[in-house]
Amino acid sequence: MPDGSESESRKLLGRLRDTMAEEAAGQARLDKITHLTADSMGTEVCSIYLFRDEDTLELCATEGLNKEAVHQTRMKLGEGLVGRVARTGKMVNTADAPSERGFRYMPETGEEIFSSFLGLPIQRLGEKLGVLVVQTKAKREFTADEIYALEVVAMVLAEMAELGAFVGEGAALKARHTQATMLRGVTGQEGTAEGHVWLHEPRVVVTNLVSDDPERERERLKAAVEKLRVSVDEMLAGASGEQLEVLEAYRMFANSKGWRKRMEEDIDRGLSAEAAVEKEQSAARARMAQVADAYLRERLHDLDDLSNRLLRILTGQGSETGAEMPTDPILIARNIGPGELLDYGRRLKGIVLEEGSVGSHAAIVARALAIPLVIHAARITTEALNGDHIMVDGDQGLVHLRPDESVVSAFRDKIAMQAQAQERYASIRQKPAMSLCGKRVHLFMNAGLLADLPSLPSSGAEGVGLFRTELQFLIRNQMPRRNELVEVYKRVLDSAGDKPVVFRTLDIGSDKVLPYMKPTDEPNPALGWRAIRVGLDKPGVMRMQIQALLRAAEGRSLSVMFPFVAQYEEFRAARAEVDKAVAIERKLGHVVPEKITIGTMLETPSLAYASKKFFEDVEFISIGGNDLKQFFFAADRENERVRRRYDTLNVSFLTFLEGIVQRCSESGTSLSFCGEDAGRPIEAVCLAAIGLHRLSMRPASIGPVKSLIMRTDLDALYDVICDARERGEQSVRASVLDYLRWSG
Repeated sequence: MPDGSESESRKLLGRLRDTMAEEAAGQARLDKITHLTADSMGTEVCSIYLFRDEDTLELCATEGLNKEAVHQTRMKLGEGLVGRVARTGKMVNTADAPSERGFRYMPETGEEIFSSFLGLPIQRLGEKLGVLVVQTKAKREFTADEIYALEVVAMVLAEMAELGAFVGEGAALKARHTQATMLRGVTGQEGTAEGHVWLHEPRVVVTNLVSDDPERERERLKAAVEKLRVSVDEMLAGASGEQLEVLEAYRMFANSKGWRKRMEEDIDRGLSAEAAVEKEQSAARARMAQVADAYLRERLHDLDDLSNRLLRILTGQGSETGAEMPTDPILIARNIGPGELLDYGRRLKGIVLEEGSVGSHAAIVARALAIPLVIHAARITTEALNGDHIMVDGDQGLVHLRPDESVVSAFRDKIAMQAQAQERYASIRQKPAMSLCGKRVHLFMNAGLLADLPSLPSSGAEGVGLFRTELQFLIRNQMPRRNELVEVYKRVLDSAGDKPVVFRTLDIGSDKVLPYMKPTDEPNPALGWRAIRVGLDKPGVMRMQIQALLRAAEGRSLSVMFPFVAQYEEFRAARAEVDKAVAIERKLGHVVPEKITIGTMLETPSLAYASKKFFEDVEFISIGGNDLKQFFFAADRENERVRRRYDTLNVSFLTFLEGIVQRCSESGTSLSFCGEDAGRPIEAVCLAAIGLHRLSMRPASIGPVKSLIMRTDLDALYDVICDARERGEQSVRASVLDYLRWSG
């Protein structure tokens, strides 16, 4: 680059700004950018390669290579030096390109006469858009100043793409945020929803990239950083314990002189304050993608969050604008905590997360609120803008963003059919779930929030088969007090009236870590220190919870269930805690429940083989289908590669469940099945056919399950299951579906 690189850099930025302001078609803009860049940097070649799809790059503009190659030369991700830059997101700077590992010769471009090569990714906050390249005939490596200049051009290209600057006749890119997009994720909570996007963290769009007044931009940055520091200090004022330690690290970044110095250097070279912040943010995101250490990645995430806050202060975008939530909001977020999600409450029509898991806090709350949820929807936070039309299919794990008319029509037909079905289910709400062969199946609902209880009468449920007590712990920043829990549990029992409620004691650990509980580093937390294991090792919390349940009952009957019991001794120890608590309550003169029923969840195969004495001692068992299935098949339910390989209607799993039914029948122990499969009609009738006549599910599933049970001869269905088993079929699903179609 010519001498006086900083002034040349600023001149180049000024020219790019003028190009952005001109009325021109998209291709003309790209052509001018390659010409300006090559001229300013003193290189013979400047080329822009952009993604045509996720795996293919296309030469979209060039100065110095054959013009006929534009829109003709394409390469796969990882192919050649350009593909390497795109795949790794890292710069390639070489004096002798043909000798570099992975070099690919493109004869149609005429690039064989050029030796040196500098390639940089065109990306915005981790989202890859393409590759920017300069080349020269002379063999030399490019300097730090030249690299900086090209980084700035790449950043401007990414922002111009975001602003739709390349749209028009002959455009190389389609307009961002205008075309219909379908994203495939994973079902977190079933159901369908149509509405408009509400971003949990609104995307900041930087419109002024270049500035002629570095002093003014430095002052703007200084004022914004000071405002940021004040907000962090305010957060610290209300923090304590471990939360305080986290926020102290957060404040350390906010006060980082190195961070601010790098941004000021970018401003001196011609960037606006917000462009300087975003340049540093993009660099931090790139580092974050390469870091394997979870702690360092979390710290880089803190820096990313601070950058977002700083950008919102500088641009006035985001929460400060007071944007109004639509009447039919679909929440979009990278991830979200349970407390934040509960703040939105039932206003939300649906939720789409870029991260998350089927067992995450957000998923638990979404199920409790019966809100359709799709997780692992890649790129949703960068693709969606506030107010975009969106349709969420939680049944299939699909998201339709800005859908076209054909998708809208098909989706609305599906919603209409579901509405008609709900009307049919309403007509059988008060009827018992009696099969054609005269077998009665009892249907219960799962719950975890007081907000769930109004669904009890309208769902047709006979009671609450599982009330998850951990949500009251997960949504707080500190341990709830006993009297607070008493009030919550009392209101649950009051709301249920004369219908039974089964309270499951605290099920934490694995993916449900309390915000105020020090996390344990476990290689496989799903098989680690969780649920009853935590309760028995830290009995203080269990005792407090049992006391709260005893007092909330106010003399009424009480049912308590312990989670994740793997052996008889664990159940005996947990039951002993209840006996101690009852004795203490009596000694204190408090009213104790007229009847206490103690049960356990069967979520580990080991408990199915416990001694006969266990089955005689325990008063009821609830099969926790979600965990039991993953342990039975050794298939992590969070792992999409394996979890779908194993069918609930697999012969071996049904045979195993039948063994549990038989043991409970011999000991006279009440048995139920709780989990996602209980709410799926086909699975539910098969469970009922093998003898599981108590099923607990989400409220919305009760109607469909009851409807199919009332239309099915369970004895005949059991014969179909046995015949398929005798034939050696791996799963009875096909035979069951054939029978139901034939008999229906």
